[in-house]
Amino acid sequence: MSTTPATPTPPATAPEQPVPDRSPSTATAPAPAPARQHPSPPNRRAAMAVVLLVPVLAALALWAFAWPAARTAPHELPLGVAGPATAAAQVQQRLEAREGAFEIHRYEDGAAARDAIEDRTVYGAVVVTGRGTELLTASAASPLVAQSLRQAVARQAGGGEVPTVDVVPLPPEDPRGSVLASSVLPMTLAGIAAGAAVTLLGLRGGRAVAVLVGAAALVGTVAALVAGSWLGAFTGSWWPEAAVLALSALAVSAAVAGLAALLGTPGVGAGAFVMMMLGNPFSGASSAPEMLPAPAGTIGQWLPPGAGTSLLRSVSFFDGAAAAGPAMALAWWAALGLGAVLLGGVLPRRRALAAG
Repeated sequence: MSTTPATPTPPATAPEQPVPDRSPSTATAPAPAPARQHPSPPNRRAAMAVVLLVPVLAALALWAFAWPAARTAPHELPLGVAGPATAAAQVQQRLEAREGAFEIHRYEDGAAARDAIEDRTVYGAVVVTGRGTELLTASAASPLVAQSLRQAVARQAGGGEVPTVDVVPLPPEDPRGSVLASSVLPMTLAGIAAGAAVTLLGLRGGRAVAVLVGAAALVGTVAALVAGSWLGAFTGSWWPEAAVLALSALAVSAAVAGLAALLGTPGVGAGAFVMMMLGNPFSGASSAPEMLPAPAGTIGQWLPPGAGTSLLRSVSFFDGAAAAGPAMALAWWAALGLGAVLLGGVLPRRRALAAG
């Protein structure tokens, strides 16, 4: 029996792997480069706003500071004339030749004129006596006004020297009144800083009021110690002077914080603008309100820097004479500002209750 040899089985072949197509048409394209970022329209508008706003602010600052300084001169400045009727009338007529410069007050004699100066009714007086003409001034009311009166009366007398008596002089430690005039800006900055700090810290209601009052009290104390005790620029009682300085700082800080409580953070900028751009240059601290062009002098006395300066002069040098007006202005600013702070603390809670 014969056997047939088995047919050998061919070896198994592995399946063919597809060969990747590396032709240029199917090659992976490189990732596109990121497009250049261009400023979005809001950013462009903000940049344009800054470019336009800076020159406007510079122009406003130049107007507020340079305009009153360039136009400093007597504008209806209260001035007394005393003496016999005929002689006093002649002096008054010569003084009124400068139209709009002086507001003449007539007095019987030199004693009445002195009382008017000490009461801050007039800045000075021309007294006509049998010995000649005498000028009464009060450098404590304004050194610049006293100098201007000496020059004006000397011109009326034909250029000769007129005997002058300083009825209410400045202290020897500060004969030009530089300390009082220089204190306006630091006090204003301190008030703005306190109001801004209360706002940025998120203090509201009674807590914010307590911080504002406490900060103002400390500012007034420090200012009185530096300007009064150390530099010797004030001659009145220390505690009233410290109280005036504290009230001045509180009027500014309360106004800034009150505007911020009602308007939000922009209120800080609005309050700072009013106090710095209007209150500071219109205060008349280095001259007098009547030496500024209208209506800058009047506006300045209704703002805390100007009212604080006038009140400090009255309390420090004139035993409180003519203090009621500036004290009322400061009190109104402080009261309205603190009231706005309290109102700003209540409104969010009422809105939350109404929404709930």
